[in-house]
Amino acid sequence: MKGKKTVHILVDLTNLLLAEGITNLLGTNGYENITGTAKEVPDTYQPHVILVDINTLNQQLFSRYPDSKVLLVDTGVEKERIISALLSYRLHGVLSPHTEFDLFEKALNVVREGQIWVDNNTVKAFLHQGGTAFQPGRMDGVTDREKEIIDFVCQGFTNKEIATRLNLSEHTVKAHLNRIFRKFNASSRSKLITLVMTGEEG
Repeated sequence: MKGKKTVHILVDLTNLLLAEGITNLLGTNGYENITGTAKEVPDTYQPHVILVDINTLNQQLFSRYPDSKVLLVDTGVEKERIISALLSYRLHGVLSPHTEFDLFEKALNVVREGQIWVDNNTVKAFLHQGGTAFQPGRMDGVTDREKEIIDFVCQGFTNKEIATRLNLSEHTVKAHLNRIFRKFNASSRSKLITLVMTGEEG
């Protein structure tokens, strides 16, 4: 077993088998503060991160846990429903159930720190399918290479990790990011992800 983690996680999923599997996986990797569905937990419990699916996601969850970060597990529903959820709720990310544990753990850490984590398939739905979230012309002038870099940024990769995956230098990645920030009028990676996902004005 790995060292103990001090992250409080609430697993609130409709699929009890998936919920139990995730709970056991977290437990065997050193996460002690895990609990079941929101209906079962005491009022005094305040999780750092809440894992929900499209059916357990509701506004009461945000009212009850105003300081918690909510991570939506994509259980295979239509991408339009995921996009709609991103637009309707103050989510901190979307996670594919096919995610390997090292990326799952990275997602938990990124989300707990207040950043945004979005799985690759959801990013592609926005970037390449022109999802309903886009304002007209939002992606005009964005090159294919820049879309690739935005894709990796939305997944939480660092400049160094992006450079390795695209066989570029870190300097080149940084130059691309600077151009992307200017095009979206974004001042940070988190703001860029928000702009890409919601179509807000920078």
